[in-house]
Amino acid sequence: SQGLLLMIPNMYKIAGELTPTVFHVAARALATHALSIFGDHSDVMSTRATGFALLASNSVQEAHDFAAIATAATLAGRVPVLHFFDGFRTSHEVAKIDFIPDEVLHALLPDDRITTLRARALSPEHPVIRGTSQNPDVFFQAREAQNPWFDAFPAVVQQAMDEFAALTGRHYHLFDYVGAPDAERVIVVMGSAAETVEETVEHLVARGEKVGLLKLRLFRPLAGERLLAAIPASAKAIAVLDRCKEPGADGEPLYKDVVTAIAQHMGNGGTWLPAMPRILGGRYGLSSKEFTPGMVKAVLDELSKAKPKNGFTVGIYDDVSHSSLAWDPDFATDAHAGQVQALFYGLGSDGTVSANKNTIKIIGEETDLNAQGYFVYDSKKSGAITVSHLRFGPKPTVSPYLIGDGEASFVACHQPIFLERYDMLEKARAGAVFLLNSPVPADRVWERLPRKMQRQLIDKKLRFYVIDAYKVAQEADMGRR
Repeated sequence: SQGLLLMIPNMYKIAGELTPTVFHVAARALATHALSIFGDHSDVMSTRATGFALLASNSVQEAHDFAAIATAATLAGRVPVLHFFDGFRTSHEVAKIDFIPDEVLHALLPDDRITTLRARALSPEHPVIRGTSQNPDVFFQAREAQNPWFDAFPAVVQQAMDEFAALTGRHYHLFDYVGAPDAERVIVVMGSAAETVEETVEHLVARGEKVGLLKLRLFRPLAGERLLAAIPASAKAIAVLDRCKEPGADGEPLYKDVVTAIAQHMGNGGTWLPAMPRILGGRYGLSSKEFTPGMVKAVLDELSKAKPKNGFTVGIYDDVSHSSLAWDPDFATDAHAGQVQALFYGLGSDGTVSANKNTIKIIGEETDLNAQGYFVYDSKKSGAITVSHLRFGPKPTVSPYLIGDGEASFVACHQPIFLERYDMLEKARAGAVFLLNSPVPADRVWERLPRKMQRQLIDKKLRFYVIDAYKVAQEADMGRR
């Protein structure tokens, strides 16, 4: 993300000269009051005036698919594309996906478009002049002369998505609506959070609630009329969620664009809605802060209030400016029924994360099960605690949030010292398995456990196993790994 900011002057030139280009960006936080290596949309939002199209993918599968779609669209429409996905949450997730075969890529990226691109390269055989200096008599006119390219580009992207769907069976649109057809409360969001919102909306709709989600794919150029057409006319309240903060602004970027699109439509006599809906803006997930189904429900509940809070935050407790929404940390969907949810606690560089990456890849590649692995590191990396979150089961697994309290069916502690420092079993559900790496023999390990842990093992009826993994590693010539 810091490197992306250094590219901004070049991005203006690339877009200004209509040069087909794709940047693939793991969107991350920018250094402000402090440095953060984790994810949000701060870096991407700082490029929105450059002329690059901004295309958001929400999952590992979509990041793979949109890489091809973005390339096809920029070759066809000449507008450069910044294709982004959430840093760490998507970029570092290990997941089972369907790969695009080479023949699909050849069909999606025809030779004639590539030949046309190469023909525009600078050559003494067909000299042209580019990068000129222009005076006021023509600069404004030339700048506006690009409008047709940008006006046409949303349709170009949708065409690329339609061609991709015909070739693979995976359908995408500039704006995808999920939820009740007569929804009264709707959330608009882009990035991995859309998957969490979708999971929660489907859970609530099955219980009779009139709620919905609009997944926004193409943020620039924003096709306002298409956006409105995707939202049910029954919508009375809309929450637009941004994963960034612009200090001093009266709203975040996505929120302001949605408000503008609706206001322009209604102001021009549009009949999409009988009345202007209430539109709230909110912030979530800065620096990879967790965004869970409980927080989604809190946003939807806020939309039901007579005097809801605009400019809210969710996922933190804001006791300074009191912007935060309260949420139920115990709220969960039934999306993980029948899944194994496993947690592994280790130290950076002790081999825990590497072993779990191998495990989840073996499960994904060698079985019919769907698999997801996500690995939480401290920014200090080596020597700091790591937590591996693995999910696998027969159903597709797209839940871009951590395993919550009382949800894990398997918990492993690879460092005995953690027993005194952390609550290892708060995330274990009743009847789960707890595995401890310890040099203490099985017949004496119970008396070494903290009193609280003994009580948790009994109350939750956990199955407890112990192994001296260091001894096993030493015998296998693996050192201390």
